[in-house]
Amino acid sequence: MARALRPYALQIGFSLYIPFVLFIDARITTVNEQYGLGLLTFAVLFLAGRLSPPAERRQVWLCILVATGFEIFGSLVWGLYRYRFHNVPLYVPPGHGLVYLFGLTWARLPVMARHGRLLNRLALTAATGWALAGLTVLPALTGRLDVSGALCLPSFAWFVLRSPRAGLFTGIFICTSLLEILGTSFGNWRWEAVAPYTLVPTGNPPSVIAGGYCVIDGTVLLAAAGLAKLTGLKPWRRLRPAEA
Repeated sequence: MARALRPYALQIGFSLYIPFVLFIDARITTVNEQYGLGLLTFAVLFLAGRLSPPAERRQVWLCILVATGFEIFGSLVWGLYRYRFHNVPLYVPPGHGLVYLFGLTWARLPVMARHGRLLNRLALTAATGWALAGLTVLPALTGRLDVSGALCLPSFAWFVLRSPRAGLFTGIFICTSLLEILGTSFGNWRWEAVAPYTLVPTGNPPSVIAGGYCVIDGTVLLAAAGLAKLTGLKPWRRLRPAEA
């Protein structure tokens, strides 16, 4: 049993660590305590990354830089969502790295090698159902019309159906869905009912926020290609997860 679960140890560990961090963060009372969670999450990411090849680790840390830029813009500048202390918590940047590493390693799992195409389609079906529910059923239950989530669906669908990194996005959909549902339920952050400036109705959380990671991943790949030219490192595009 233990041998059969060994390839899934990282996904199991992340699935336990994410609720732990969010649960603790929802109950702390100072930013200094939140800094401790951030340092712990950086340590977890560092240790988890030691299991990956060096080039993949560089890609994860580059993702942190890119995703943190999106966080600063989305939360502090645009105001799409707000964290408890109206900051970007220190655990969020390494949290993005954990999500990205979850997706990269998910794409290489034995179950993906055997049933990758089916699992990708199931993830897309779940995302589509969630997006449609956000426009029809969920508003009566939550008081929120989720147009933003539906707008993320085409991006997610295109990458799942057409990208050789489809398994990555399936893993990210699973991980971000867990993050968003728990984070908004615990009160770690809250999405605005209507997006500032664009006035697009938004769920709490938006349904297919994993579609935003398609943009992040594309940005990471472009930055990685440019960095490879500058440093002479092997292009990271050759290190894609196995196609599913």
